Amino acid sequence: MAENWTRAENEAVVADYLTMLELELVGQSFNKAEHNRQLRKVLSQRSKGSVELKHQNISAVLIELGYPYITGYKPRRNYQDMLFDVVLAHVNVASGLLSATRAIVERTMLPEPSVGDLLAMLVPPPKREESSRERTFLRAGRSVGSTVNWLECEARNRVLGEAGELLVLKYEHERLWQAKRKDLADRIEHVAKTKGDGLGYDVLSFEPTGKERLIEVKTTQFGSETPFFVSRNEVTVSRDHVDQYHLYRLFDFKRDAKLFQLAGAIDQTCLLEPWQFSASVA
Repeated sequence: MAENWTRAENEAVVADYLTMLELELVGQSFNKAEHNRQLRKVLSQRSKGSVELKHQNISAVLIELGYPYITGYKPRRNYQDMLFDVVLAHVNVASGLLSATRAIVERTMLPEPSVGDLLAMLVPPPKREESSRERTFLRAGRSVGSTVNWLECEARNRVLGEAGELLVLKYEHERLWQAKRKDLADRIEHVAKTKGDGLGYDVLSFEPTGKERLIEVKTTQFGSETPFFVSRNEVTVSRDHVDQYHLYRLFDFKRDAKLFQLAGAIDQTCLLEPWQFSASVA
């Protein structure tokens, strides 16, 4: 059995991962298998599978640091503590990665996502990693210096949020049309626009039976495992309307947009991590 990864090994794999991530963010193609093969020339004691697992570990650390991860390298959080330090050190000096991430997160002009069959956007939600309860995944209470949480910044991008809501409106119209309920499709309402954003959901739609469906939309240009941010009000409304509430998570919005749904109370379908606190003088 191989020994724990050394600092030098971690440095090599992190540097290569961040190179690939920057290429992905700027839309340039690369060959993951070839990168793995070239790495193993340096990491002579490591197999193809062990390098892939390390890539997944790096994805998990990047999420902790508020960065996107490479599509296809599903985050695995059972990583070496040393890896966190190595990734953080590299991220803090990776000016190209920073620029590419900022350009995507802060964009105000969004390309129309590639969607053919609207209903085909729907995919199952990602499976929860068994070890995720043992390790919090948003900074984990560690000091990360000046690192900006770009995932939080993206969540505040109103242009992206509204684009996601409009796509969900189209999806819901198509869903009800296919259910032969054009009458209900005509009653769908973009309540975030017509009534404001304090209702705890963005879209009022319907089941084919006529029952109301309350939809909160969360959109990201990154992968399905990217954390999203919910308000106290959204959690409360999801509890109060547990039989009607649906969270729609749009992901890969800048490529081939996909969607998964979580029905019911948010605190039952998601692991909630404390992110901000309201404070007053004790």
